[in-house]
Amino acid sequence: MKFAFVFPGQGSQSIGMMNGYLDLPIIQETFKEASDILKQDFWSMVNTGPADDLNLTLNTQPIMLIAGVAVYRAWISLRGIKPAFMAGHSLGEYTALVASEALSFADALSLVHFRAQVMQKAVPEDCGGMAAILGLDDETIKTICRDITNQSNGEFLEPANFNSPGQIVIAGHKNAILKGIALAKSKGAKRAIMLPMSIPSHCSLMKPAAESMQSQLKHVTLQSPKIPILHNTDVKQHSDASAIKEILVQQLISPVHWVDTIRAFAAAGMTHVIECGPGKVLAGLNKRIDQNLQQLSLADSESIKQTIKDLRTI
Repeated sequence: MKFAFVFPGQGSQSIGMMNGYLDLPIIQETFKEASDILKQDFWSMVNTGPADDLNLTLNTQPIMLIAGVAVYRAWISLRGIKPAFMAGHSLGEYTALVASEALSFADALSLVHFRAQVMQKAVPEDCGGMAAILGLDDETIKTICRDITNQSNGEFLEPANFNSPGQIVIAGHKNAILKGIALAKSKGAKRAIMLPMSIPSHCSLMKPAAESMQSQLKHVTLQSPKIPILHNTDVKQHSDASAIKEILVQQLISPVHWVDTIRAFAAAGMTHVIECGPGKVLAGLNKRIDQNLQQLSLADSESIKQTIKDLRTI
């Protein structure tokens, strides 16, 4: 039995998402540590909101990092076995780097806070966005994006997230996205909807943010991960600090290859994939990618304890 941990990113947040872990002191301790570092009360925000504050990129990105690290710390404190591999969905890569001891929690918090700021600044409000397309294959989506980009006067549309077979997110200029939605529907998409995100992540519009991150990462110390991480951009593991820094820069302007990541876990002999953090978004995607992989979620303290117990008996 070999298993991998995956860490959720933006989109898995919700008010009350930490309620299922209240009997584990390390959860709230981790939130307090983060709040002291960034001088914000994140614990109050995840418990009482308001939702608009929780969903603001500047808050969501640190909160999902804190939540993932807190749940991983709880796993370790309860003597959970360390995974053979790790991956994180977009922002979740930073959580994986902390869990694998490649990046300190304090540095990760500062980096993620900076990342959110430069992403927010990269594109004027209401100029960019993202949309989810359901029911079309990868090549059709790539063709739609290429055709609209070629036909538009300087506007971009690109695939941003290959989340599961038939579920792809596109990103770019808002007008280009609206055209992409219409074209996708005409080609038989089951659904094509705008997402409630003003930031067009994982596309060329994030180049200013990527350049800022490249400068910021020069001041950060990274170690070789103690647990190998498969990165979103190239679905490869990197042990060299400079290579990891470059992949974190490229991540901002490159698609999230989640389907290939989960398939790579299967090819490497993983039998279980465990979602480490609140919610079950990734477990749902992973089931559609490979039904032979067992999917588990550490969505509350009971599931952490039960999963530790179950893995010891396999």
